[in-house]
Amino acid sequence: MPSISRLLKPIALLALASTALAGCMVGPNYKGPPAVVPAAVSQPKFHRAEDATADPPPSRWWIALGDAELDRLIDAAFAANPDVDVAVARLRQSRANLGKDRANLLPNTNATALYLHSKGLTGALSGEAASGASASGSSAAAAQGASNGVLDLYDVGVDATWQLDLFGGQRRAIEGGKAMSQAAVANLEDAEVSLAAEVAQDYVTLRDLQQRLVLAQQNADVETRMLDLTKVRLQGGAATDLDVERMVSQLRSTQAEAVPLKAQVADQLDRLAILTGRAPGDLDQELSDAAAVPLPPQIVAVGDPASLLRRRPDVRAAERTIQQKNALIGQRTADLFPKVELLGNVGYSSSQLSSLFQPSSFSYIAAPVLQWSPFDFGRTGAGIREAKGERAEAIANYRKAVLGALNDAETALAVYGRQRDSLNSLAQVEQSADRASRLTALRVKGGTATTLDQLSAETTRVTAETNVSQAKAQLTEDYVRLQKSLGLGWTAPDAKDAG
Repeated sequence: MPSISRLLKPIALLALASTALAGCMVGPNYKGPPAVVPAAVSQPKFHRAEDATADPPPSRWWIALGDAELDRLIDAAFAANPDVDVAVARLRQSRANLGKDRANLLPNTNATALYLHSKGLTGALSGEAASGASASGSSAAAAQGASNGVLDLYDVGVDATWQLDLFGGQRRAIEGGKAMSQAAVANLEDAEVSLAAEVAQDYVTLRDLQQRLVLAQQNADVETRMLDLTKVRLQGGAATDLDVERMVSQLRSTQAEAVPLKAQVADQLDRLAILTGRAPGDLDQELSDAAAVPLPPQIVAVGDPASLLRRRPDVRAAERTIQQKNALIGQRTADLFPKVELLGNVGYSSSQLSSLFQPSSFSYIAAPVLQWSPFDFGRTGAGIREAKGERAEAIANYRKAVLGALNDAETALAVYGRQRDSLNSLAQVEQSADRASRLTALRVKGGTATTLDQLSAETTRVTAETNVSQAKAQLTEDYVRLQKSLGLGWTAPDAKDAG
């Protein structure tokens, strides 16, 4: 019997050749994303960051609002929101696909065990069995069984196939799989950025609506007192029926404004419940009491344009897609070249179980298989051109993501800065209205003003306070939009248990 080493020598040489060619990968090597508006990206600070610093911003930006209830809601949303769960599931899928791509570099193996018993089949089947047994070294036993019309065959073995990655097609697939897995991480982080911002905005809206309800009730109380006073003056001849009707109309209008506010409060409570993975109504008791709108810090850190692009998950996902499409070109290009697959089988075959594992029952097969389709009528070339088109699309999407990120940040900074100015102006109006209300109260005590004058001044004060409350809520909402535009709110990749 020829030695196994001599028979496997060609296979070993081919395997060594494949190892030598392991560094050969056809297709373009990835050199990073294209430069997009490099002059703007290289600036030390944002163009419209007038009231902000270029210090690195904190990821958990909502902590700066100083509202423990908001902190709990965002943490609950991260733990139970379906959108985050979808992103986590997609990340697990991408990692599983990457594992399959890596496994494709290794041989495929199968273990088999066979027992065959037949009687009366002395024709072709017996002849085939005898022929197969002869090839495996047990011709006498198999032939004897076949000549008696009885065939027993025992066979165990292991076979393997291994496609050599001579031109790097499979390694390009792994490269693309890694890029897609990293893009899935970025998409998960992007879902967290959007979720944190949405929870914060809905929470701020809820607190604003609750404050407006409180102020509307205060205004209605003042107008009720004014109406009662006007009725008294009517009885004394100091007012007319028209004065009374005007006060009634004003009071009813104020009371009517509170009705939709109550419905909007219920809607915000349900929105927050859904975002945190709970049923509508589950947060009513927890958040039903009115509370002040949380305010942003006086100084906001926003970083610089370059750090924004490194941090924003959507930009990073777009960049990873470029590398995946670039690797796809290499995969398609590898189809132009021959493929070599190694086939092997090692096993034992015998007509008697007692002699199955004897040396004479040993059998093996080793063979390289070459596959090549040099004439495919342009199919492979079309696939390469298609992959190049997909890369061009990915590059365009990346440029769009970069420009959009810069625009989001600059616009959010401008809006946030102007809203601060608006709030300061309204705060001055409120202070003036408050002083006027107190001065009118003093004049009433001194007999130089009427109670009706005092109530009118109080109405003006409540209206000014309402405007300031709404301006504060708008400022905080603009702060939330700014943090979202900066790509903040996601947790570090190594903190995710998404494997």
